Parts: sequence; structure tokens; C-alpha cells
Amino acid sequence: MDRSERLGRSKVGRLINAYGLPRLIITAFLLLLFILAPVAGADFATQISNVIARFSWNAVLVLAMVPMIHSGCGLNFGIQLGILAGLLGGTLSIELGFTGFPCFLMAILISTPFALLFGGGYGVLLNRIKGGEMMVATYVGFSSVSFMCMLWLFLPYKNPNIVMAYTGEGLKQTIPLNNFYAGVLSDLWKIDLNSIGVNLVIPTGAILFFALLALGMWAFLHTKTGTAMTAVGSNPTFAKASGVNIDRSRTLSVMLSTWLGAVGILVYQQGFGFAQAYTAPLNMALPAVSAILIGGASVNKASISNVIIGTFLFQGLVTMTPTVMNSALNVGDMSEVIRVIVSQGMILYALTRKTEGSK
Repeated sequence: MDRSERLGRSKVGRLINAYGLPRLIITAFLLLLFILAPVAGADFATQISNVIARFSWNAVLVLAMVPMIHSGCGLNFGIQLGILAGLLGGTLSIELGFTGFPCFLMAILISTPFALLFGGGYGVLLNRIKGGEMMVATYVGFSSVSFMCMLWLFLPYKNPNIVMAYTGEGLKQTIPLNNFYAGVLSDLWKIDLNSIGVNLVIPTGAILFFALLALGMWAFLHTKTGTAMTAVGSNPTFAKASGVNIDRSRTLSVMLSTWLGAVGILVYQQGFGFAQAYTAPLNMALPAVSAILIGGASVNKASISNVIIGTFLFQGLVTMTPTVMNSALNVGDMSEVIRVIVSQGMILYALTRKTEGSK
């Protein structure tokens, strides 16, 4: 073996180590699914369109994990607090009579004080139990959803589009958003190739909105405040000796993560076309946590690239696997069963990586 061949192999080895062997296997499997899709009878362009759409819906929720990881608070298993703030913002925006893009913007504005309030209290709690943040965050997320299940029944909504039809009181379980803010980002500047016979739609507006938030997060982490937040997460002793207020930085990260969760659920809703209350937010933390871990993050280190890679891989597998297997097996509609198996398997894999990342 000559010197150039050894150098080539060493470079390949370093690239594999940098990307991660598990992530490489997942990527290869996703590429295999894309190759098999036309063979199984699934339209290739449609599958690409579905994966991109689901990426645009979920990426902001995954981005919400980054601030808390940087500050040392770990993975945000309590992101349901942000989701509930977003639900409050969205439903109150509809209650006030807004429609279209103003309805979406007003939903973000209304949800912001709720998110900051919830995040502030959440941050104070996490500062009191340093070392057990993720366990307590899980309890906070689940209990807040349970509390809101009761509160949704008593909040004084009057808009007939969002209250229960048979009583005229209490929020609906599922609220169609067609007349409100459904598609306001996904349809904005979208690239639709159906006119030339290709079933491919790219939600340009939603992708650009995520890119704007991701750029804002990257810029924030490079400011003095963001650098101090990262220092708190990586070396709290050094940060404290440098005059950084550790509790304040941690609380700020939790508030920012909660706000991104609120915006993220509104982005998800506009793409999905429905707002779902009551127990719907209960398990929404797990896919977001799993996506960023699959993207290469750990409990104390995360980047924007981890968000992009992880969201694409997670949503790609969850979207492609049931479609390809259902088309190939041709034994009736098994797509939802396969989707549950794949998504839960991905979550299980990602959560086992969490322990490795903390060592």
C-alpha cells in the first residue's frame, strides 16, 4: 500500500469518525429507501416532497433544544411548556378574529409573554435541582399538559370555530386551520413542479423561516451573552470565576428554548393544517430530542448542523419507511403501524445515545 493510498484511507476514516458510524448507517438506509421507492411503486418526487415538508414543520422544534444544551441544562424534555404557550397564542389569535398571515404573526406575539413566563418559572425550578434537570423536565412537561387538559375546558373561548359544537364551551380537540393560518409559510414562495408533471412541492417560506431562526440562534451563541451561556454549560467553575451569573444564564437559555418551542408548534400547525390540544402535545418532546441526538448532539454539546442533519434523518425515515414497506409488501394499509414502530425505534436508539454523550 503506497503513501497516497494510506492518506486517502486515513482521510476517509477521519470523515467517518467525524460524521459518526451510526449516523452513516442511518443515512445509508435512508438513501436505500429513496432508491427502493420507485421499485416498490412509490412516486420518487412525492416522497422527496413529503420528507422536505416534514422537515420544514419540525425543524424549529428541534432547534429549541440548542439553548438548554449549551447552558448545561440538558435536553428539553419539558418543551411541552413552549408548545402550550404556542397553542394559547394560536387559539387566542383565532378568538380575536385574525386570519391569514396576520393571524400567524399575532399568534407568535401572543404566545411570547406566555412562553417567557412559563420558561422563567421552569428555569428557576431547574436551577434548584442541578444535575437532575432532564428527569424533572419530563415531569414538568407531562404535568403541564395534564393541567391544561382541564384548563382548555374552562377558558372562556367563544369563537364557534374553536369551541365544542355540542356545548358551545371548551376548546375543541382538533381545530382546522384552513381559514386561519394553515400554509401561511409552506405556501409562501413555494416551488410547485406539478405544472410540468413532477409531483414535487418545496415549502420555500417555511424553510426560509427556519433558516432565519437558525441564523439568529447561531448569531446569538456568538454574542457575549451566548458565549457566557456556552461557558456555563461547558465549564461552570470557570464561568463563575469569570463573573458570569450561572443561574441567570441557565434561566435565559430555558426561556429562549421555551419561546422557540412556542414558535415551533405554530410552524408545525401551519404545515399540518390543524391545531391539536388536550393530550396531543404529550409526546412531542421525544421526536425533537431524538432528532437532535441522531444529528450528532449530546447532552452538553449541540450545533445548528446537528439540528439540520438530525431532523432530516429522523423525518426522512419516519416518512419513507412506512411508504416503501407498505408499497412493497402490498398487504393492506400498514403504514401507521410501521410508522409507529420506526419512530419509537428511532427514539429508543437516540435515548440510548444520550448516556454516551454525557460521559
